[in-house]
This record gives sequence, structure tokens and C-alpha cells, in this order.
Amino acid sequence: MKKYKWIIGIDVSKSKLDVCLITGLTEDDDKHHFVIENNERGFKGLFKEFKRLSVEREECFWCMEHTGIYTMPLCYWLSEQQMNYCLVPALEIKMSVGVKRGKSDKTDALSIAKFAFLRQDSLHCFKMPEKDLQKLKVLATHREKIVRTIKMFTRSEEIQEFLPKEVSRQIVISSNKTVKHLKCQQKEMENQMQHIIENNPSFKRTIELITSVPGVGNQTAIALVITTKCFTCFDNWRKMACYAGVAPFEYSSGSSIRGKARINPMADKKRKGPAPRAQGVFVSRFARFAL
Repeated sequence: MKKYKWIIGIDVSKSKLDVCLITGLTEDDDKHHFVIENNERGFKGLFKEFKRLSVEREECFWCMEHTGIYTMPLCYWLSEQQMNYCLVPALEIKMSVGVKRGKSDKTDALSIAKFAFLRQDSLHCFKMPEKDLQKLKVLATHREKIVRTIKMFTRSEEIQEFLPKEVSRQIVISSNKTVKHLKCQQKEMENQMQHIIENNPSFKRTIELITSVPGVGNQTAIALVITTKCFTCFDNWRKMACYAGVAPFEYSSGSSIRGKARINPMADKKRKGPAPRAQGVFVSRFARFAL
């Protein structure tokens, strides 16, 4: 990655952004702080401030914590403006700061800017996923919420085993109606997801390969496509296995600590699943083949 003159650290919240603009880490280097709205109006105002300071867009590198949907408006804007930016896990930035007393949005933005300045050679620019993948992710997330809700209402039927029918009857009837409606919604989400897959040759081919593995169904395949951005965001199968939390790590130090190799709790628990050994075999074998 090239060296940038201006490093921009952004602390993201729901309604506003704290922006810190730096050129270095010493007291003599330029530092500027801005607070803007987390919308297009605020972004345009920020670029006006940059123009006043003679800050060229091509010389800027943006860095922010990955805070989910709150970062999306800025990500879309920066992508449209063809700016270089990265999203970094909050834990990674927190662990890099060291001992810290107190907390504010302004100091957090400065910490993010310093983090990006020191690691600009190793940070990778973020690229927005294609529209089909974004739609697939939103639909899959909504389907998961529906499935969880169905399980909650299905458990309501248990009360008829312990209470008289005249007491539990109305609750059971209401729960059954809700479950029936939710299952229709679940089916609709699945149909929409399948429509996207059928109209995207890359998704369709990848899911066909995944589901050719015995015991792997359509929803697991879709989850893997979303997580790996259709197997483009991991360089090799080992990184994918590490992300899923099925890769063992050595635990030893000196002559006294000789622990068994074990997996690390920092992982995507949804991809890991309840049977890490079996799923780990699938992740490693298929990822090695796909990549």
C-alpha cells in the first residue's frame, strides 16, 4: 500500500461521526477534529472543510471501526467517491492502544487515526460487496429472526400439557396462527433468496459445489457464500478455518506451560456451529477445494 499524506480516523455512532485528520504522530504534525452528521449532508460538509485545508482526496486514507449498519452510509459515500478506506474490528484497535484512562468520541477518533497511520502498510482497502450479495445477506438475516421467533411461539404449545384446556386453549390457538403466518414469511424470504441465486451464475455455481458435500444443505451453503463473499475474502482455506473457529492453536510458554493445542473463542460462532469437529472437516476440505 502506498504512503498517504493524510490519515483520517472516524469514530462512528448512530447520528454523528467524530473525524480526526492527522499527518503524523508528533505534536508538530497537523491535527484537526470535526463532528459531522452521519448522513450525506454531513459528508459533503466534511469535504468542504477538507477543501479549505487544501486536503487532496487522493492523499487521504480513511479508517473506522466496523460497527455494522451505522458505518454503511459512509461506506457507500466513500465508495462512490472512489476513496481508499478500511474497516477494522473494534477489538483490534482497542488492544493496540495500550493502557488508557478515560474515554471520549474525540480521543477514540484520534486513536483510530494513529492506528491507521502506524499500520497503513498492512491494512487492506475495503470494497463494498456486490448488490446481490448485500440483498442475500439482508434476507438471510431476516430469515434467521423469523426462525428464532417461530421457535419461541412453538414452545407455547407446551403449556397445554400442564394446564387445563380451558386455560391454555386461547394461547395455543393464537400461537398456532402466529406460527402459520411466520412460516409463510419464512418461505417468502427463502423464495426471494433462491431467485437471487438463480439469476447470479457465480452464486449458483458456488452453492451447487457446496451442497455437493454430503450433509450440507442450502441454508448452510448460502451462509458460507455470504460470510466468504462467494469465497473471495479469504486467501486460503486455513484463514477460513481460523475465522470459523475450528483451527487449533498452540498454547505453550517456557518449560512450565505445555497446554494442549485448542481452538480460540474469538470466532464466528454461527459458522462454527454446535459440532466444531464435523464442521471443521467440512470447512477445511471444501475451502481447500474451492480456493
